Amino acid sequence: MKPTLLVLAAGMGSRYGGIKQMDSFGPSGETIIDYSIFDAIRSGFGKVVFIIRKDFAEDFKNLFEPKLKGKIQTEYVMQEMDAFTEGFQPLEPRTKPWGTAHAVLCAKDVIKEPFAVINADDFYGRDAFKKAAKFLTDEVSPKKYCIIGYYLAKTLSENGTVSRGVCDVDANGNLVSIVERTKIFPEDDKIFYVEDALRVPLPADTPVSMNFWAFDPNVFDFIQTLFIAFLKENVENPKAEFFIPIIGDAYIHQQKGEIKVIPTSSQWFGVTYKEDAPGVKSSIDALVEKGEYPGTLFS
Repeated sequence: MKPTLLVLAAGMGSRYGGIKQMDSFGPSGETIIDYSIFDAIRSGFGKVVFIIRKDFAEDFKNLFEPKLKGKIQTEYVMQEMDAFTEGFQPLEPRTKPWGTAHAVLCAKDVIKEPFAVINADDFYGRDAFKKAAKFLTDEVSPKKYCIIGYYLAKTLSENGTVSRGVCDVDANGNLVSIVERTKIFPEDDKIFYVEDALRVPLPADTPVSMNFWAFDPNVFDFIQTLFIAFLKENVENPKAEFFIPIIGDAYIHQQKGEIKVIPTSSQWFGVTYKEDAPGVKSSIDALVEKGEYPGTLFS
């Protein structure tokens, strides 16, 4: 059975100022998602599932369906605010979805095979997809998941702070803990994150998660249990987000299994801010010139 790729494309893009999931970055108008799917297909993935929102679903499908038809199976799932909440109602209305782990949970009814999760606005590189596909084919189990790990220094933006899942890895290459740091930035050749108004330094080679995970489908039941507990604990916080690292950390500390951290040689780049776009375009142009990708991905 070929693994599935789950693409998280329901984000609001508040810092970017638009729907970056559908913006063009390649020489023939390709989106960042196009490059991820191209790499996934040539790495052996058999299906792609998009998590999107109703307000742009029609435009999204019209953009991706024509070029992907006949190349890979596609499915679409809406991240609804009340999906899998078991009737829970927050004290204050929310203006944004519950977060990335909730987005994954929304795909529970359409994914029954081993799968990888990626962000729509991150360029991960071919090596990352090859390693994820190999893991999902040869190693994944209900007691073994993985993260594709990137060096922190290679994942920053020059245009503002970024959020990263900061990993603590043991001597065997397995995850010890992961914490989502939401305000990471470079300054004077050093890297810091902010927490409770304190600036905390981080080494440049710290392994971080860029939300490229590989899971056995048994993870959905685990996520659902944690999500309900999360809702009860955060009933008074309308801005609380249920991040995927919360799942990874709980999986380890509840001794459900191990999470392997697989380092990649791929260079990450992405579009957190509008100002990141020119750099992403030039990086993709350089890869095309080197022959890593064709000038037109899907013809």
